Parts: sequence; C-alpha cells; structure tokens
Amino acid sequence: MNKLDASARGVYLITVTPFTDDGALDLQSTDRMVDFYLEAGVTGLTVLGIMGEATKLTADESQVFVKRVLDRVGGKVPVVVGASAPGFAPMRELTAKVMDIGAAGVMVAPAHTLRSDEQIVGYFEMVGETLGADVPWVLQDHPVSTGVAMSTSVIKRIIEKVPSCVMLKHEDCPGLAKLSALRSASDRGELRRVSILTGNGGGLFLPEELGRGADGAMTGFAYPEMMVEVCRAYSNVDVERAHDIFDAYLPLARYEQQPGIGLAVRKQILADRGVIASSAVRKPGPKLSAADKADIQRLTERQNRRLAAIN
Repeated sequence: MNKLDASARGVYLITVTPFTDDGALDLQSTDRMVDFYLEAGVTGLTVLGIMGEATKLTADESQVFVKRVLDRVGGKVPVVVGASAPGFAPMRELTAKVMDIGAAGVMVAPAHTLRSDEQIVGYFEMVGETLGADVPWVLQDHPVSTGVAMSTSVIKRIIEKVPSCVMLKHEDCPGLAKLSALRSASDRGELRRVSILTGNGGGLFLPEELGRGADGAMTGFAYPEMMVEVCRAYSNVDVERAHDIFDAYLPLARYEQQPGIGLAVRKQILADRGVIASSAVRKPGPKLSAADKADIQRLTERQNRRLAAIN
C-alpha cells in the first residue's frame, strides 16, 4: 500500500469497531463492514478513532482489529490508524506494527496536558521524531475531545516544522474561518500544502467546508454514501446537487451526533442496515431506548422519501 501523502482527498471513513452482544471483537462483522464501506465508494478508511472506541481495546485487540481490516481491504484503499497514546512508547510501538502490516499512515491528537502554544508545537515535533521521518501522519485538531485548542498559527508552525505531517483532520467547531485561513495560506505559497479532511459531526458542515477548500472528509456516518456523493458533486462543480444530497440526510446525521448516545445511534443504524451483527457499544457505553429506536426508524423513512424525490 502506498503511504499517505499531502495529495489525499475524498472520504476517509472513520470506522466503528464491531463487537458481539457480550463485548468481544466481532471479526466477521468487521469483514462485512469493510466490504460495505468499499462498496459505498470511500477513498480510504481510518480505524481506532474516537468513535472506534480505541481506548476500550487492549493493545492485542487493537493489532488484531487493524490486521483484519487491512487484510480485508487488500490494498484497495489506504488505511490510517489512530495512534494517539498517553506516552510515546506505546505510540511508537503501535505505529511500527501497523506500518509493517500495510497501514498508510497514523493519526495523532495532542495530549490533554498541553496548555501553551510552545508546548503544543514541541509535542508534535517530538511526535515526528518518535514516529520517524518515513511515517506520514495526520494532525487531529479536535478540541472537544482533547481539551487542547490549537490556533491557526500553531497549526501552521507544526506543518512548517514537521515535514512528516501530511494531513490535518479539521474538527474544530466553529472552524470555517480557521479552514479558510489555512487553505488561503497554502494557496498563496506561504505554507506547505497539506491535505485537509474535515471531521465535524459526521459531516454536518461538509458542503460549507468543501466550499472553504477542504479536500474531503474524515469522519463517520452510518450512511457513508452521503459524504461520497457530496464530495463527488463538489468535484464536478455541481454545488447545488451537493447541497440537495446533504439536505436529504441532514436530520438523521444530526440525530446521530447527539452527545452521549451518538455512537450507539450509529451502530444501531449499521445493524439495521445489516452491516454489523450487533449494535453493542463496549462498556462503559450507552444503550438506546425503544423511543430512540423509533426516532431512528421514522427519520430513516423520511430520509428515503427525500432521496427518492431528488434522484
């Protein structure tokens, strides 16, 4: 598999991690899930992300899961692996193992202990040194989960100082002004151009982000075909169609982004679609009520009617 580089674009789908009802890794569902995402037309996959319940997996489980995904993908699309860790030793160990078996790169978020701009920049310089110059990596900017706010100027400094950073996963919200500033800087030749994929809320701002210069999406949604079709329409300069497609899916995408139960909603929809056998979220995790499931069914039926009207 070719390594990730700054020209990456399209949809790098953040996968869930399928479990059985009793919380064990479900590798058969993992195979179906990978097939489903590939058939939807994704450009790449990202595993062991926040919505992939990475922190609930043992080190051995993480490696088993990544290997299963890579084997099933079979080199068809690049796979990025979340490698954030409390210390550099486990980050280095996981990175070395997944790169050896075919990962295209890794994704790293800032440690939650970082406070000053200098600390943040210094941390990512050490990330580059730890992973090695030959390992391309994605800078994850997600202050809601990390508690670390990275300004536009800090991100510019990281890109300038660490050549192995080839992509920004832009998840700051509201973040359209930051996205515009970064892309404008690279367009003017003031900043090395890196790929910018957006991750805000299952694509809740995807059309606007594409309009501001994003190269695509790196997030999850139980209907990955939405993001694929929106990005395709934008690349064909059919902006109105991109918005029409997005609007048809928006109510369900919004419902899936509820704090606390969003992952359970996503897994329930994927189970309803026959992608995974169980909607189980590994403990500690939420369970949906009968009313939640009724909401999902109603929103899905309405979505299908809206799609029929625009196709």
